[in-house]
Amino acid sequence: MPTAPPCPAPATTAPLTASDRCDRCPAAAWVRVRLAAGDLLFCGHHHRAHRDGLARAGAVVTASVR
Repeated sequence: MPTAPPCPAPATTAPLTASDRCDRCPAAAWVRVRLAAGDLLFCGHHHRAHRDGLARAGAVVTASVR
């Protein structure tokens, strides 16, 4: 099974703000994940829904409100 390339080390990651929105819906972002292709923001619901797939893809949580 091929593995995803390693994620780049996070540079200083700014904290999430009230204006950050989920990349899947208009809800407030609670989690930022880093993939080799870039960062994604997720609300709590979408992070829970995609957490296993993100982990298999090598995603790393770089910011979380909770």
